[in-house]
This record gives sequence, structure tokens and C-alpha cells, in this order.
Amino acid sequence: MVNKAMPYPLAPWTLKGFAIETLHLVNIDQVRSLIPTGLNLFSVWPGKTIATVYLSSYGSGSVLEYSELIVALAVVADKGKIGGWISHIYVDNADSVAGGREIWGLPKEFAEFTWQEKSVTVHQGNQQLCTLNYDQQSLAWRQKLAVPGFSRLANDLLTFTAKFEALVGFIGSSLDVPTTSPFSSMGLGNSFLTVRSEQMTLQVDAPKVLGVGNGKC
Repeated sequence: MVNKAMPYPLAPWTLKGFAIETLHLVNIDQVRSLIPTGLNLFSVWPGKTIATVYLSSYGSGSVLEYSELIVALAVVADKGKIGGWISHIYVDNADSVAGGREIWGLPKEFAEFTWQEKSVTVHQGNQQLCTLNYDQQSLAWRQKLAVPGFSRLANDLLTFTAKFEALVGFIGSSLDVPTTSPFSSMGLGNSFLTVRSEQMTLQVDAPKVLGVGNGKC
């Protein structure tokens, strides 16, 4: 359903396409200052949390067609809910930028995506944000998964759920984040796992207010 007062659809958004996600162990001390103080960092190893880099392309059958780069720098918890905190998010569709900011409070920015057979590069003008080289998917199995996330809109701390259904498989990859990239200081390094999702249907639900957010976003 399209919001007639705005150029983007109302939530929930249904998106169809494929995605590649890399998982990284990062030092909690490197990302703590970027997490709102109302959220608790979830440690998966002494001094470590999980960061993810998610690259996707949404095409025919989606409420909006666009490519997306999401950087979730940590696993956080609040009021019994555990999910990712999205620190950086880029898309190549202006309506998606507006909807992401105004519905979910996500810090979406516009960027350019260059997809090739086994790689994708993301730029903002002359600045390269990252390049991901990846292998083709061989073995895969159909999975359903609900992934929670957190964001902040004005003074409200929000939570929302992204529901996936896709053919999921593990692949090899190599992520390059230049030192000039806005998220280079997170210490992403090599991923310990890369997941590719094909024939994907993703539904991003409307957010719910958890409370008043504090601290940096």
C-alpha cells in the first residue's frame, strides 16, 4: 500500500531478490560508543560481539526495487529482546531513503551499487564504501527466519522484525573496507561466516516503541 502523502509505501515492506551477509567478530570496546546507552551490548565471546554486513538486491515483486548495504555493528538487548543495531545503511533509491528514515528511524543514505558476477562495490560519489567478492552458491536449503532489529526515531527507541524466507547456503567471501570508509573503524576484518540467500522474500514489519532512547545513535 502506497502512502499518498509520501513517496514510499506504508509498512510492512515486502521485498524480493537475493542477499549476501557476512558475520564478523568485533571488539566491544571499538563499537560501544556508537550504541545508545539504553541498550545492552550482547557478548558472544569475552570482549567480542557480532557485526554483520548485509548486501542485497530487491527486484520484481518488491514494493520498491533497489540495492541495499546494511552494517549492523553489534548484537544488543533490551527488555528481553535481542537484535542488531544498524549503524550504517545505504540504498540506491531515494524513496527507500525517505521511508527508512521516516518509518523506522534508520540512518539511510544514498549510494551507488555495481554488481558483477561474483562481486559488488558500493560508492558514494568518489568514495568507495566497500567491495565484497564472493563465491557462487552450490548447496542450499529453504529456510524461514525472523530477525529483530533496533533503531531510534526522535527520542523513541524502536524495535522491528524482518522475516525471511529463502534458499540459504554458506559461501566463501572477502570483504574490503577502505580506511576512508565511514565504517572502517569498526575493525570488521575477515568474516567467520558468509551466507547467501536466493529466491528471497523479506517482510520488514512496522516498528514498535520500546521506550525513550538515550545516548549516541
